[in-house]
Amino acid sequence: MNKKGKIFLAALAIILLVALYFNKSEDKTKVDDKKVKIGVLQLLSHPALDSIYKGFEDELKKQGYKIGENLEIDLQNAQGDQSNLAAMSKKLVADKNNILVGITTPATLSLSNETKNIPIIMGGITYPVEAGLIKNENKPGNNITGVSDRTPIKEQLEIMKKVLPNMKKVGIIYTASEDNSTKQAKEAEKLAKEMNLEVNLKSVVNTNDIQQVTESVASSVDAIFVPIDNTIASAMATVVKVTDSYKIPVFPSADTMVKDGGLLGIGVDQYKIGVETAKVVIEVLKGAKTEDKAIVLANDGIIYLNNKKAKELGITIPDEIKNKAEIVVGE
Repeated sequence: MNKKGKIFLAALAIILLVALYFNKSEDKTKVDDKKVKIGVLQLLSHPALDSIYKGFEDELKKQGYKIGENLEIDLQNAQGDQSNLAAMSKKLVADKNNILVGITTPATLSLSNETKNIPIIMGGITYPVEAGLIKNENKPGNNITGVSDRTPIKEQLEIMKKVLPNMKKVGIIYTASEDNSTKQAKEAEKLAKEMNLEVNLKSVVNTNDIQQVTESVASSVDAIFVPIDNTIASAMATVVKVTDSYKIPVFPSADTMVKDGGLLGIGVDQYKIGVETAKVVIEVLKGAKTEDKAIVLANDGIIYLNNKKAKELGITIPDEIKNKAEIVVGE
């Protein structure tokens, strides 16, 4: 072969290598080009959980995943029914979704019972290790990772004491069937007693007995603390109607619960939880391994204040708190 022939073959080889490189580069972005199927299981409808889903969908769109184009979302809502959770989990797994999302602990547990292979992303799970979902928050070790909505309970109780310096008795209401809520309530009881506060701890079974339980607690305390609790969040109007009649405030653990009549809370931004959940989903779609992906703690310790409720109850919020607070109702 003459010199010109060798040069031609060398040039051809370079062209082929460049073409191969660009083809591989394009393959890396195919996850964004083909339609992705995401199955979402939500425990029930109430403002807090609906806000998580809204943040989730909005962030996916912002990142280029658009429903009807390159994204298909199958949202299943169990409306608080455990049998619905099981049936819907089976459906989402059988439909071969690329990735699954559980909004709340019960929803995620139900999904985990159906598959150990499809990635499951937690959307706002308070205690994922204690719930048996993962082994370690820094290294989950299985097909589950995601976002936690754990709140700083000690700081919440301390701020309650600053708002109500004469507070001697605190009520704590939670749902017995919600493991995350139970754990928070027990922790709050322990911390409150360490602060020399008298505690009236009561649980509800479902929304049907929330009014009766709230009545029994509100009649004997100076304020009520509510942890992250889906059942109570769905019936905040009932809780607030009772506490208003006794002229005592409710200190919840989520921004939406403050909006729904609570006074103040160091809580989580439910919409942000949805945003962070979407970001984790995208990371996993692009190759991140759930077993190695650390849990995201979506809690910036924001103080949410219902200024309108403070005025209604005649409570003066100290400037040191008010100036740092995000006012969700009132001026």
